[in-house]
Amino acid sequence: MIVRNLDEARKGERLVVADGWDSTRLLLAGDNMGFSFHITRIAAGTSHEFHYRHHFESVYCISGEGEITDLATGQVHQIRPGVMYALDQHDHHRLSARGELVLACCFNPPVTGAEVHRADGSYAPAPAHAQGA
Repeated sequence: MIVRNLDEARKGERLVVADGWDSTRLLLAGDNMGFSFHITRIAAGTSHEFHYRHHFESVYCISGEGEITDLATGQVHQIRPGVMYALDQHDHHRLSARGELVLACCFNPPVTGAEVHRADGSYAPAPAHAQGA
C-alpha cells in the first residue's frame, strides 16, 4: 500500500515547478502502478501549450476555471470543477487558466519525475523499464 500526503510531497523532490505551473507527482513510474498521478496547479492568467506525443493523459478539474483548446481543430472546451478531459489521441493543446486551476492528472506510461517539457511541449518517450518492458 502506498500512502502519501499532498502537503508533505509539495515540500520535497516530488514537486516540479515551471513557469506558470507546478505539479506534485504523488505516483511515479518507480511506484510500479502502470500510471503516474499528479496534482497540478496552473497559475491564473497563464496559458500553456503541450503536446504529449509519447504519453496519454487524463485530467480532472478540482477547482478553478479555464479552457482547453484543441490546436488541430480549434475547438475550445470550458474547464471548471467536475470536468474531465482525456488526451486520447496525443492531442496538441493549449490550456489557459482564468483563475488558478487545480487539476488531478494521470499519465500513461507513467512519468519518472525527471521529465522536462521539450520545445514542442512534449516529454521524451518513457524509458523501457518505466513501461514495464
